[in-house]
Amino acid sequence: MKTYVLEWGPHRLELGPRTLILGILNITPDSFSDGGKYLRPEEAVARAQEMVNTGADIIDIGGESTRPFSETVTHEEEIRRVVPVIEALAQRVSVPISIDTTKSAVAESALRAGAAIINDIGALRMDPGLADVAAEHNVPLILMHMQGTPRDMQIEPRYDDLFAEIKAFLEDAMETAEKHGIQRSKIIIDPGIGFGKTKDHNLQILKHLDFLETLDRPVLIGPSRKAFIRKILNINNGPELPPSHPLVETGTQAVIAAAIMKGAHIVRVHDVANTFATATLLDSLKQATVGNETQ
Repeated sequence: MKTYVLEWGPHRLELGPRTLILGILNITPDSFSDGGKYLRPEEAVARAQEMVNTGADIIDIGGESTRPFSETVTHEEEIRRVVPVIEALAQRVSVPISIDTTKSAVAESALRAGAAIINDIGALRMDPGLADVAAEHNVPLILMHMQGTPRDMQIEPRYDDLFAEIKAFLEDAMETAEKHGIQRSKIIIDPGIGFGKTKDHNLQILKHLDFLETLDRPVLIGPSRKAFIRKILNINNGPELPPSHPLVETGTQAVIAAAIMKGAHIVRVHDVANTFATATLLDSLKQATVGNETQ
């Protein structure tokens, strides 16, 4: 696997030798897995510190749910939710904080509060001004593929050529970023598991994740507790398994293992501790060589 090094401000991330873990912290009342659990800043900060202590390399903070059929919130409300948490957390952890937003105003406020990465599921389509904010602050930018918007993305998503369309979308997004002054070396790409994809689309992406190698950027995968995992595990066609069900987390770890073996550099997850164990073992497996007698 090719190694990438991102250096900016006080931060340095080496992507390749070891899978990095991005811990999810949703400051929302309606996210599909942990909505409503961390609305109070002190609870959110404690949760973030717990994730860092159990292996998170990045904390990803979001103030707007992007689950299927979700409604948008104003940038003022999003800022109200995330900025106090970022301000408090930035004083307590040394790992970079990512702001999960599609809005330039939110990104600007978050970066000023102590965030150091922008995670844009809209890939600069929802607010072109986000590119200018990333360029001005010279921070890494995560660009994700999504067909449609969270509100309509799961209404019969279709592709003529799944891999070609995702690659073209991400290449266009990277070109847009570069036109706004963002260095390509600061870009991370995400094929958008669960965002405008059927169960089979998600499985094909995971099975052939190395199709993104030609884009020559580090790859982030975010399959944690997604609906396609719950559907596959619902073998008796009973009530849908809730995201918090132990089987769903087991399924998530299986998917993460597959993604790591196919070249994922970063995995975005809810359960950092279990993912740390999975990633550590899979990284060791990838690095194993004939003649290594270490027990």
